[in-house]
Amino acid sequence: MSQSPEVNRAPVVTPLRVVIALCLVAPFVAMLWVGSYAKTDPAFIGIPFFYWYQMAWVLISTALTGVAYKLWQRDQRARRGGAGE
Repeated sequence: MSQSPEVNRAPVVTPLRVVIALCLVAPFVAMLWVGSYAKTDPAFIGIPFFYWYQMAWVLISTALTGVAYKLWQRDQRARRGGAGE
């Protein structure tokens, strides 16, 4: 029987992965902390703060998810490139 080397696939915490996690967690924290935006002022073009703050987070969440995806792709390419050496 041939002895193949074991590949260590244990999860690794890197600074890049911490940034990815923060990008994905930030929208949840912002939306679950209702006390920070449960008010009507300041209004933006006649829309109470409560509503435009939530709509702004839709756009911010989209951007943060896109950033997290691109960073994840970079991380995976780096891991594949480093594993082949």
